[in-house]
Amino acid sequence: MRMPTSPVSAVVILFVIASAVTAFGQSQTYCNFADGNQVTIQYNPTVKEEPHNGRIWNPGITLYVQTPLTLGGTEIPLGAYTIYLTPDRKNWTITVNRNVTAGAPYNSAQDVAHAPMEIGEIPQPTKQLQLSFAHMAPKQCSLRVYYQKTGAFVDFMEK
Repeated sequence: MRMPTSPVSAVVILFVIASAVTAFGQSQTYCNFADGNQVTIQYNPTVKEEPHNGRIWNPGITLYVQTPLTLGGTEIPLGAYTIYLTPDRKNWTITVNRNVTAGAPYNSAQDVAHAPMEIGEIPQPTKQLQLSFAHMAPKQCSLRVYYQKTGAFVDFMEK
């Protein structure tokens, strides 16, 4: 059997695999753009490693890009990526990284995009990681990350 080789086919296959994993403790959130394209995130709400101010944190978030996006002015092509977060008292940074191998150490040479995140204190602290998307405009989806007392927000734009 011949496997599809187009980037879109590869993303679809990754998405199907990701959907199957959802049944095993994973959570998923997505945002539909006005033209029907979608961006999806898969994550585990149970955090294994606590974040530390100023240090890169891998809470186990995978981004599936099914249409070209921009984050902080940098293009993110089709594919699957790991999202890293760097929390700090006054701001957070999101990093999109090519390496999606589970348990692999962070390698900045694999970074695709970085962007500052807006942060605020949430009224009800959460013990589990919570992610959601908000559709803000036809080509704009805002990622919302909630953990402990912090809410962090960043916009992905469809290219």
